[in-house]
Amino acid sequence: MDAISLSARSLHAVAELGFQAAQQGAHGAMAALGKVIPVEAYEFVAFDPATGRHRSLVSSGYARVDDDAAEEYARLDAYRRAMSQRKPVIMGSPGTERYFRRHLEPYGWRAGITTPLFLSGGRYTGLLHVSSRVDMPPEAPAVISAVSPALAHLTDVTRCVIDPLGLPPGFHAVAYERSGRRREVAGLPMSEVLAAEPAMAKLAREFIDSRELSRRGLWQDGTGQWRELRLHRAGVGFRGSIQGAIIAERPCTLPYDLTSREIEVLTRVAQGDSNPQIAAALVLSVRTVTTHLEHIFAKLGCDSRTRLTTKVLAEGLCRFEIP
Repeated sequence: MDAISLSARSLHAVAELGFQAAQQGAHGAMAALGKVIPVEAYEFVAFDPATGRHRSLVSSGYARVDDDAAEEYARLDAYRRAMSQRKPVIMGSPGTERYFRRHLEPYGWRAGITTPLFLSGGRYTGLLHVSSRVDMPPEAPAVISAVSPALAHLTDVTRCVIDPLGLPPGFHAVAYERSGRRREVAGLPMSEVLAAEPAMAKLAREFIDSRELSRRGLWQDGTGQWRELRLHRAGVGFRGSIQGAIIAERPCTLPYDLTSREIEVLTRVAQGDSNPQIAAALVLSVRTVTTHLEHIFAKLGCDSRTRLTTKVLAEGLCRFEIP
């Protein structure tokens, strides 16, 4: 982005806007911007990477917002130039005349600016349209450029409202809507392993319907690698408005020197199965199950099934059965 010069008044507005965007959202941010630019109407448009489409999120001052306006704007050459240069576009400039006449001029708007919104890391999240019945001051594009990274957070539909316990370092994650649609999780690397496993969407839906807040356990992927798996209830999409879940994973070795078979046995114990039931489910003899349990009790330092179950659930030692 080119270097820009702002007045002290504009710099104050930039700082205030960042605070208002975090505390009050779109309306608070635009109130701060309106102190230096005559913003009489605005619209935040989100880009959803899950669908590749734009949609209106928040607007104020416009008599109407056409449902197809966002996608129509995204097809303009002016939009493509704005994306490549990461600069605001003045409405009515070459390539925008028809759009201006259709969506702004009939309602009395004389001036307008549209800017693409990019997070400081470079990810595109959407658009901001601002309009006025008077001419915009010359510094308006520079001011909007300066505040656009802060405003980009307001159109970031990949944000999730995660369980406050959060996740330790080293996890990769995927967010799921109840419908099964996948989303990235802002701030966490995308898990290609989870994204490639179709059954994870079913696991996420079952977890959402369970009303649990979180769940953890072990999963063996298709290559035989064991992974620590954590599920957290989350709101996905704009301000967490869609019911969803986050599934996170990181590679691991089996704890306590447990074997794969012992993980299967202790998972059944935690589910409340008796030794005969475990033997039938795993196609083992009852004697073999008893031997496995003796080894498990010794490795985990437990002297009863109750204590074993408590430890297994607390430390996430159960195996996720994912078809």
